[in-house]
Amino acid sequence: MQMFEYVIVLISIVIGLALTHLMQRIAGLIQHPTRARVWWVHLVWVAYMFLSIVFWWWWEFQLQHIKTWTFSIYLFVVFYAFYLYLICAMLFPRDLEGYDGYKDYFLARRGWFFGLLIGWSVIDTIDTWIKGPDYFAALGATAMIFNVALALSSVVGMISRRGAVQAVIAVGQLAYLVSGVLRLFNVVNFEI
Repeated sequence: MQMFEYVIVLISIVIGLALTHLMQRIAGLIQHPTRARVWWVHLVWVAYMFLSIVFWWWWEFQLQHIKTWTFSIYLFVVFYAFYLYLICAMLFPRDLEGYDGYKDYFLARRGWFFGLLIGWSVIDTIDTWIKGPDYFAALGATAMIFNVALALSSVVGMISRRGAVQAVIAVGQLAYLVSGVLRLFNVVNFEI
């Protein structure tokens, strides 16, 4: 077994748990639609995270190009997967006790959620760099624009409680993610 295969097994488990968490909570909303008030903006972020995780796992195939694995790179990649799980857990708590539905919960916890997204943009930039200087040179500008847009919109999301602002950020980020996926994720064995 190659080191890449060894690492990808663990991150696949963690990412699978993140996706399972999202899917179980969505199934719960379908099974018990009156148990909690649903907010469509929250569901846009759920879709965003679902797609982000699926495409993150797809794009992490580029880790196979790392020639020399160090323990710090291994820890970083595992941490990255755990971090994505944490963002998903923030979107869907165990219960909504003390909150009047998902809108109230999301707005009350928006600082945490958007703070995690800002952290994610930093982590993703490091991840792009870890994949090698040629990879970073080829994708660096695109990745930086994506991460800066995510971080800046997250700052606005942290500051504003207005539903319309939250809606624009969520829909805008989802649209930007989908456009990036269509441009970049077509072929898994992207060669630099």
